[in-house]
Amino acid sequence: MRVFLGYFLYLLLALGPSLVKSQGHVLDKPVTELCLNCICEAISGCNATAICTSPEKGACGIFRITWAYWVDAGKLTVNGEDPDSENAFQNCANDPHCAADLVQNYMKKFNQDCNEDGEMDCHDYARIHKSGAYGCHADLPYKYQSVFEECIENYQDQGFK
Repeated sequence: MRVFLGYFLYLLLALGPSLVKSQGHVLDKPVTELCLNCICEAISGCNATAICTSPEKGACGIFRITWAYWVDAGKLTVNGEDPDSENAFQNCANDPHCAADLVQNYMKKFNQDCNEDGEMDCHDYARIHKSGAYGCHADLPYKYQSVFEECIENYQDQGFK
């Protein structure tokens, strides 16, 4: 099932770029598809059925994007929707491709070595995504970190880097 979800996410990310319009479209994407998949697994199990887990707080989509994250990542929208429209945030956060582009923009903006290992990699992006740009040096919740690490290890075992 997880392999299917990974391929599903990959197809959505690869085939959907023309649907996302924004004030700051992502051209340089620092986060790999594999990394996006593992962040998705860790944060939500890539569960696309739970559209917004907390609408009043705005934890939406497979990446559990918040309204503040959406704003910091450039207020991307789907199908040319006005970013000031009432549903622009939820529509983007609930669209896997738009949400993945939000993650890319956020990582470009807040790029840092959170675990202080001397390199910027998926481990840093996972920390920034879960804890925010200014909290990424803190310990991650056990479940999030263990699911993320297991996902990365599974891909490495399959020969992916």
